[in-house]
Amino acid sequence: MNFASDNWAGAHPRISAGLMDHAAGYAPAYGTSSLDKEVAETFSRIFERQVAVFFVATGTAANALSLTALSKPGGLSFCHREAHVVRDECGAAEYLAGGARLCAVDGPLGRIDPAGLDTAIGRFMPESVHAGRPAAVSITQATEAGTVYGLDDIEAISATAARYRLPVHMDGARFANALVSLGATPAEMTWKRGIDMVSFGGTKNGCWCAEAVVLFDPDWAGEFQFLRKRAGQLFSKSRFVAAQFEAYFSDGLWLETARHANAMAARLAGHIRESRAARLAWEPQANMVFAILPQPAVASLRASGAHFHEQHQPRGFPGGPGAGEVLCRLVTSFATSAGDVDRFAQSLDVARQ
Repeated sequence: MNFASDNWAGAHPRISAGLMDHAAGYAPAYGTSSLDKEVAETFSRIFERQVAVFFVATGTAANALSLTALSKPGGLSFCHREAHVVRDECGAAEYLAGGARLCAVDGPLGRIDPAGLDTAIGRFMPESVHAGRPAAVSITQATEAGTVYGLDDIEAISATAARYRLPVHMDGARFANALVSLGATPAEMTWKRGIDMVSFGGTKNGCWCAEAVVLFDPDWAGEFQFLRKRAGQLFSKSRFVAAQFEAYFSDGLWLETARHANAMAARLAGHIRESRAARLAWEPQANMVFAILPQPAVASLRASGAHFHEQHQPRGFPGGPGAGEVLCRLVTSFATSAGDVDRFAQSLDVARQ
């Protein structure tokens, strides 16, 4: 019963097989192999336009390099107060960008409020050198609260950014989970709604280690290749990242694994909704479920073998845990089984007794 993180899950067998298929023999290095080029074209087909793709090792690297590419001296990147790039990346974006800053914006349950974004950007006068100058906007899709920006939400944020001539970056560590939740296409969820750059994650959704930065303006590629190399993110044997993405996209596997993870989250939420020992904090929209549990139930569930994390109360959530209660995060993945979910529900019922 492992609901600690989709990072805890292993690799999908078809992706492991893809790696083995390309393990032998020789291939040109540093992203120049035929497989690298084929996968780059696959990204272009998926996004319905010519894109530039850069493989990196981690989501942190993808986000930090993206915001570095969009930054400028004295630059400010605007993101949600509880975005992953703020909370969990150890200042990587500021470090790689050489002193650029992240500017926090509020909004309910992990999503930036467009009006609040407009106010936050408007505080900085472009002619003033003292406070810094706006450089970019970043949104997390799906969010750290397990919510998803709707297509209209993305368009509203992009429109706000466009008024200030700011590019928009999407942290898509759980890109596929958000995509299938919306029933949209990659193009509809990104550049057709004003997104300029995406941190595209595969690791949380069944890959071994496969992350990429996708640029919708290929003209940025010339500069970005130097940023990636300088940051130590240029793989010599990049065909092994390409091999993962080849298998990931083949026959829609990436959407299949995301749908399964989301379905398991919905199943888990259904159990919690019906339980007398717990309650949903809010409705899940991707593959993360947030529940309020009595403290004794938390201990009992962990003793029964369940893995999950306690969570701080996010902004915009008025119905927080009461005395003796804990807000907990439970994450499902491609590897989560219906049996795992149902056993958790049974253990929750036992914990109540």
